[in-house]
Amino acid sequence: MKRLRTLSLILVLFLSALSFPDLPVVQGETKNVSYLLKSTVRYSNPSQDRIWNFSENEEDRTISLFMNNTWQTVKLVNSTFSIEKTRVDDDGNLIAILRFPKPVLNWGDNVSFTVWYRIVSKPRIIPSISETESRSLSDIPTNLVDEYTREEGPWQTGNLTLQGLALNLKGNETKVLTIIKNFIVWIKGHIGYPSLQARHENPYYPNQTYAQREGDCDDQAILLITLCRIVRIPSFLQVGSIYLPDHFDNASFWDGRVSIVERRIGWHGWAVVYVPPWGWLPVDLTYVSEGFGDPLNAIKHGAVTGQNTIQYMNVTHTDYVASSLEDREFLIKNGFQVYAEDEMVQETEQDANPSPRTISIDPSIPLALLMLIVLAVVTSVLISRRWKKKKAETTLTSPDSRL
Repeated sequence: MKRLRTLSLILVLFLSALSFPDLPVVQGETKNVSYLLKSTVRYSNPSQDRIWNFSENEEDRTISLFMNNTWQTVKLVNSTFSIEKTRVDDDGNLIAILRFPKPVLNWGDNVSFTVWYRIVSKPRIIPSISETESRSLSDIPTNLVDEYTREEGPWQTGNLTLQGLALNLKGNETKVLTIIKNFIVWIKGHIGYPSLQARHENPYYPNQTYAQREGDCDDQAILLITLCRIVRIPSFLQVGSIYLPDHFDNASFWDGRVSIVERRIGWHGWAVVYVPPWGWLPVDLTYVSEGFGDPLNAIKHGAVTGQNTIQYMNVTHTDYVASSLEDREFLIKNGFQVYAEDEMVQETEQDANPSPRTISIDPSIPLALLMLIVLAVVTSVLISRRWKKKKAETTLTSPDSRL
């Protein structure tokens, strides 16, 4: 029996729950920003004739440990259950396997776990890019082309319709940034964002997004990645969480088998592409602060360039579209239920950098501090003298004293 993939399930559902066009992007921070993220998942088995067996596969007990890089530091600070082991998944993400208290869920049973993360988000710097300075396809390292342009996962590079589209948009152009700009322009001109009422419960393959002429954040990113891979531009999908202080959402999916709650957090997906000479760059097709008057704003001003966006994990090789469809079938077929709740708060202390800092001090504080120190010393001396005098008197009058 196909097992539930916790990471793909939670990502797919949270990504499906939001519509981003009117949400603000926080940018321009010049110091570290600290957040706390609490994530709770509850599995329930209301089925009389089914058993949910966690010992068969680790997927059901897997949590992500986020990314640690020059843009952010994330630490798992607490967990309901202990960590059995950590490892790297097929997409290169660091994950942890939790140790559940019981291996199975029988009829009427449930198990719930909560994990807490502390996040330090650092200032983000996107290089100054221009088409004139972009290098060509031949300047991309061969090892990256070999690894990140394969037909695998959801990237349908062998689809003839998508091949025709990609090659037509590329034309005779060789500059990587210009080719990507052409893809962005086409997608923004032909692919709409579904309304909240029309949102779909599973991500689309790129041929579906193309045929439907609509798709949400990860759908459009997957289409862009596929076009890039067809013309041999390395690319993959990245997803993350966004701190949204006024956001709350409560929704259910998959015939009511899954319920999710979001408090001050939203989930988002974007493409990451390799553009020489700058290297890996994010391309956001749905959440851009400066709009698409300049198509390259998808790189310059996407969500991940703001410190309220935290990079969660990469999807480089695995087919998480297929995984989500299998997860849906697994839950509906067995009648199992999942409840997921995420909550994100910003810590009061803005600069969470542990390195020494210059602190502004009121000039009256040192004088007051000195007076307190002097008073403490004088008091200590007086108490000490009084205690010694009393001890001496006690010794002289004691019947057991020996002179």
